[in-house]
Amino acid sequence: MIHVTIYKNHDQEYEGFDSIGHAGYAQAGEDIVCAGVSALVLNTVNSIEAFTHDKYEVKTEEESGLVSFRFQEAASDAGRLLLKSLFLGLQGIQEFYGDEYISVLCKEV
Repeated sequence: MIHVTIYKNHDQEYEGFDSIGHAGYAQAGEDIVCAGVSALVLNTVNSIEAFTHDKYEVKTEEESGLVSFRFQEAASDAGRLLLKSLFLGLQGIQEFYGDEYISVLCKEV
């Protein structure tokens, strides 16, 4: 299962996210849930890098499927919008494929 946690502060502003695990929907190389989540997560990080001046830290671990992303200072409007878009896309995958493959939640930090 893929576990995604989106982090918001007490003002409900996005701070970052963690994504870890593998969906187990199908065999490696054929798992469309894993592919969809990976595409959304990586595109979000790449978009923040390309389209904003936000400072962030990202850690990855291929074997576990970990992508850990944190803004290092308050995110720009564009950075916040990109994380909102990530959250929306991940919720859509969870609704369509089910809770046994992906868990998406928000957590206040």
